[in-house]
Parts: sequence; structure tokens; C-alpha cells
Amino acid sequence: MAFSPSDITHAPLPRRQILQAGSLGLMGMSLSDLLAWEARAKEAGVDNGPKRSVIYIFLSGGLSQHESFDPKPEAPAQIRGEFSPIPTQTPGLFISEHLPQLAARSKMWSLVRSLTHSQNGHGAGIHIMNTGMSAIPPGFNQNKPQSTDFPSMLSVVNSLTSGVHSLPASVMLPRLVTTVRHDIRPGQFAGMMGSQHDPWVLNAADKCDGYGACPNCFHFSNKPKFEHTAQPVFQAPNLNLPDGLSLNRLNRRANLLDTIERAQRGLEGGRAARSMNKYREGALSLLTSGKVRAAFNLENEDPKRLDRYGRDLFGWSLLLARRLVETDVRMVQVNLGRGSTWDQHGDIFPVLGKLLPLLDRSVSALLDDLNESGLLETTTIVMCGEFGRTPKIKKLGVYKLPGRDHWGPLNSVLFAGGSITPGLTVGSSDKIGAYPISAAQSPENFAATIYEALGVRDDAHWYDVNRRPYRVYNARPIEGLTT
Repeated sequence: MAFSPSDITHAPLPRRQILQAGSLGLMGMSLSDLLAWEARAKEAGVDNGPKRSVIYIFLSGGLSQHESFDPKPEAPAQIRGEFSPIPTQTPGLFISEHLPQLAARSKMWSLVRSLTHSQNGHGAGIHIMNTGMSAIPPGFNQNKPQSTDFPSMLSVVNSLTSGVHSLPASVMLPRLVTTVRHDIRPGQFAGMMGSQHDPWVLNAADKCDGYGACPNCFHFSNKPKFEHTAQPVFQAPNLNLPDGLSLNRLNRRANLLDTIERAQRGLEGGRAARSMNKYREGALSLLTSGKVRAAFNLENEDPKRLDRYGRDLFGWSLLLARRLVETDVRMVQVNLGRGSTWDQHGDIFPVLGKLLPLLDRSVSALLDDLNESGLLETTTIVMCGEFGRTPKIKKLGVYKLPGRDHWGPLNSVLFAGGSITPGLTVGSSDKIGAYPISAAQSPENFAATIYEALGVRDDAHWYDVNRRPYRVYNARPIEGLTT
């Protein structure tokens, strides 16, 4: 379904298309206008010091804690499921048999097994886990972002930190989280802050219409394999100059434009011209920065590294996230799934038997890559879905095999890198994986941990469109997780 600016009060459509595949063009007004919309009044809120980044891996649909990071092998069969737990390198810690590579790297990451909130609907859960706010705003619509929504963490970061190389401070890829009908889920934009603080959405997989990991697309309910609507299914933005245009020629055009604008400033007082010049310089920087252009060019990647990540949507997306962090983007959210990829109401075991190995490979490759490059010291990885799944397995009529329903009261979260102390397990759940029984954590604790990882001060505020202040921190970071 097409998405137009009239569908939402803060009109995200132009921003969704901001870095879509294809040439950005030379000094086209669309890019200059786009950068103009990125202008924002900076508020103090980030500590000085080394640049720190976060890669937020969002598993849309809701990953089952039982089949991943909180197995219950001693529970009855209708609770424990079909997968067996395997030991990790962390004494006493067991995870799913389908995550062997992560198990072998457990001394690089930590788990929180006690995140909890009260919402079982996708729309509400996605809003909560993207904004870090447990409350549901007035007039909330689970299938449509609105100006009354709380701002996403990406948007808060966008308002408090500065991007470099003309890239934004926060990016979402490879596409938005949507419903099966392609409605946009709320919580992914700036909401109350105004659209100028929306994150950049890099639509690198907009033509992939499957629900699994390309090129192994399959329906989340184990239906026959979906065919792609077009090729390629993943395409990073092309920042190459148009054919026949060299950097020297580009600079000559820029110099000519400068001469014209100086004359305009003399005639018009120059305020608007100076402003547009600033955004034009940003557009030119995107095209002329070798570092930025290299970050988006996956075709020049070492084939061995591509194989490590996996030549599929999961691997390509995480590799691009790693490159953006290297280019000093502060927060990258990677949506691994269109919307219901991890939503196994039925057929949970065959579907996760396909999905989890792909996730295991790509996330393990990301950990290794960041560690080998030294970026893991300043980059925090966070991975979870909008909620967990119900303790009891049941069969619904539309599915051949049983599955688990939505479950907000318990969610497992993986943290790694940055100031995260590796090899820890924070919090625990009851015998059937239904509720936390120790160190329960709220979405506000979760968000505070991310802001702390980025160096956001605990007295920072964000502002709505009427300049009313709101605290960035609404709880303390998760205790015991960081050094």
C-alpha cells in the first residue's frame, strides 16, 4: 500500500525516501530541501568525549524468549517446546540450540531476562520499545503514526546529537516496521517533537515483500515460499556521481553557484540564501565525501566478510549498520523483519528453525567485526522485539502446527559492547517463563541504558513542538549491566 504525507500529521514520506536506492542527483532541490528539513535547534545534553554509538537490532513481531534466550527445559512439554538448550561460554547460562555461534561468544554479551510491560498488541508494543515509554498516548492508533505519539529514541538522539559527514545522527534501516497490510506502525518517528526530528529511514529492502530473511524469504506462518516482487531485494543507496560528472566538474558548478548566491545576498539581505547555501553544502558533502560513499557501497566489500555476515537481508543490514557506525552515525536501528517475521502464533518450531540460524550468524559476525576493528569499545549492541511470547503453546485453526501468542510481561534483551559488562545475566523469570521474579526492568530502564551508552546526560530534555520540556531519562539505567 502506498504511503502519502496525508496519512500522518508529521508527513514521514519524504524522509522515508531520503536515502533510497538510486542516484541522489547533483544539487537537486529534493536533497537540499531534505537537508533543510534536518535543521534543528541543538539543546545541550551530550557529554564531551569519544563518540559513542548504538546499534539497536529490533526483531519485529516479538521473539519468543523460550526458543531463544530464556529456555525452560524443566517445564512441562506444553511450556518448554521442542528446542533443546545448549551451554554457553558463560558458566550456568544456557540458550537455544539454534544459537550456537552466539553461545560460543557469550563472554562478549550480556542478557536481561526480566524486561516487562503491560501491552500485548503489536502497535502498542512497538511504540513502547521504540520510545522507551510505558504509557500509551491519548488518541493512540496502533496502525498509524500521529503527532501525539511519544518520540522514538532515534528522534531524541537526532535532537540531542550532531551528525557528521552530512549524515544524520540516527538512521533506521532497511525499512520501516509495518503491518501485513503495510500500514506503518507508530513509535518510529518524532511524534510530539515535530517531523524535523524524524530519523532518516533508509529503504534498502522496500521491494522485498517476504516475511523472512532474503534471499530465503518465507511467510512467518510457514506458508509456501514467497516470490520477490523485484530484484535486487537489498540495495544500499547509490552515492555515485552521475555519468560524465567528475569531482572537478562538480566543484566548478559549486563555485559558479557560489558566485550567483553572493550576488543574491547583496540584493536580498541574504538570510534565506545563506540558509539554503548551508543545506546545499551538506548535499555536496554527501556526494563528495569518500568515506560516506564507501560506507554505502557494499559491492566493494570483501567476499569473505559478506559470507561471515550472510548474503541475506539480515547480514547485509547489519553490515551496513556497522559501516554507518564507522562513519560516526550515533544510533542505527536495524529492523530485522518487515513486521511479523518473529510473530509465530503457529508453526513456531519450523519457522524459528529457519530464522534463528540466520540471526545467529549475522549478529555473531557483527560482534566479531566490531571487536576486531576496535569499534566494539564505543559501540553498544541492543537486540530485542516488542514483547515476548506466551508460556503455553497452543494451536490456532489457521495454522498447521502450534505456536505462542503475544506476551508483554516478559521479554529478553541482549546487550553487548560499549560500557556493557559482558558475560552477565540480569534478572530472572519464573519456572514457566511468564513473569520476572528478580530485577524487573521497565521500558524506561531500557531506554535510559541506551541513552547512557550514547553519553546523553541524565539531566537532558527533549522538547515538543510548543517548546515544552520533557525529561529524556524517566528511570535509571539497568543496574549492574554497565561498568
